[in-house]
Amino acid sequence: MEFGIYVPQIVAEYDQLLGLAHTAEATGFTSFWLFDHLYAPGAPGFPALEGWTTATALLANTTTLRVGALVMCNNFRHPALLARMATTLDVISHGRLEFGLGSGSYEQEHHEIGIPWETGAVRAARLGEGLEIITRMFANERTTFEGVHYTVRDLPNLPRPVQSPRPPITIGGAGPKYTLPLVAKYADVWNVPTYGLKDWQRLTGLLEAECAKVNRDPAEIRRSHEAVLAIAADERDLPELEAQTRRRFAPADAFGVDEGYIGTAQMVADRIHAHVAQGIDAFSFMVGAKSAAETMERFAQQVLPLL
Repeated sequence: MEFGIYVPQIVAEYDQLLGLAHTAEATGFTSFWLFDHLYAPGAPGFPALEGWTTATALLANTTTLRVGALVMCNNFRHPALLARMATTLDVISHGRLEFGLGSGSYEQEHHEIGIPWETGAVRAARLGEGLEIITRMFANERTTFEGVHYTVRDLPNLPRPVQSPRPPITIGGAGPKYTLPLVAKYADVWNVPTYGLKDWQRLTGLLEAECAKVNRDPAEIRRSHEAVLAIAADERDLPELEAQTRRRFAPADAFGVDEGYIGTAQMVADRIHAHVAQGIDAFSFMVGAKSAAETMERFAQQVLPLL
């Protein structure tokens, strides 16, 4: 099992996030995750740091922590540029980059900066071409690709990424028509959304079928789960803790409060064990910046010993 912490970077000061990253290292968390939006979705009036720049700074100022975004938006950066950025950051961090990529999830910001918000089919096609270019550039010194949305010709990518065979690629979602085929072809990690847990067996079967189409062993793809984490000191604190968590991460469905890890240390540990039995071996716990340090310390002191 690996445990990561996902802290939406809705803060005004970078030092606050750096302090949380150092706490994550000290308490045994493997990875630190950010969002990739131009501002906090639904909260444009709150200060928020840009994801890629913040990830770069965190990797430059930590020693063991892996850092990435859940997930980057393919529409924000040309995939050739993104592959170069990712390769460079992997070199700078001595192989600690986590590479998550998606088709875009927040329509409003696209309109605000003049990027077309296209149909799910078109965005998935763009993401597929982007992943094809990026994986080729991770693997080869030069890349040529001609698609409908992107074209690169004899493009070099030197130096090579430090991680072998490449920085791990995370793709999230459970859509059988667009997402799972991309997971089967390109992902090293499938980030299973909370709603996907309710339909785990069917989705696993669909993913295995997609893997068969591209002649890939589904066991090569790790399963991760992203959901809210909140740990109560005892059962008496649970009602207020759950109410606070819902207020913080409203609407609940968007951040997995209903399927999250909310409870006493034993309750959280039991839920983790249940999901491990399903086949999940990596967890990304979402917490607010204000409560992140206390939550990480409580997880390390009270939950980890039960695992």
